[in-house]
Amino acid sequence: MNMVLLAEDDARLANLVKDYLENNGFRVVVEGAGHNVPRQVNELNPNIVILDIMLPGKDGMTICKEIRPKYEGPILMLTARDSDMDQVLGLEFGADDYVIKPAEPRVLLARIRALLRRYQQETKVEEKELNFGQLYINVAARTVALADEDVILSSHEFDLLLELAKNAGKVLSREYLFNTIYSRPYDGVDRTIDVRISHVRKKLGDSSENPTRIKTVWGKGYLFVSDAWDS
Repeated sequence: MNMVLLAEDDARLANLVKDYLENNGFRVVVEGAGHNVPRQVNELNPNIVILDIMLPGKDGMTICKEIRPKYEGPILMLTARDSDMDQVLGLEFGADDYVIKPAEPRVLLARIRALLRRYQQETKVEEKELNFGQLYINVAARTVALADEDVILSSHEFDLLLELAKNAGKVLSREYLFNTIYSRPYDGVDRTIDVRISHVRKKLGDSSENPTRIKTVWGKGYLFVSDAWDS
């Protein structure tokens, strides 16, 4: 049974979500105090963490940034309605997805299942590892190393890098990447892929001003350059 750690201080909403998820086969632990969440993550090692942004004691953004380096599971943020900044910051700090509050339980359930399915499914690529010069991607273990240094990526950042690397030398559209990574239609305006590309570039030492490893092909999409990792 998958365990959900729900960090939410609104007792009514937390109980509603808890009951709904438990009725759909999940075990749910609710934590209403922000400062307790990192300890709960460390002790429980839940399959997924759901973080409300506005938590007493420590806000969800701070928690996400704190737990991301060590927690390998997916993180889902609950953000304020129409707050693009919340969404962008959450992704920058390592969140895998977001749901706008007030959270509709059915939507939340669908997002949770999609994240867990994406995270837990066995890879369909034949290669167990991909090598591009100093860049090493262990597909089975979902780890990345550059110049013998571990690179910490969120689950969706890893999925994005893997999809680009599997298609090295081929331009992949924003719509294709969004549909593949998130398993839902692209609405034409969502900036999630752009934010994640920027985040992956930064972690892999690629230039944000003039990227050479993951290039932007204007009006087309993104291109993984296979021979740009030799030095």
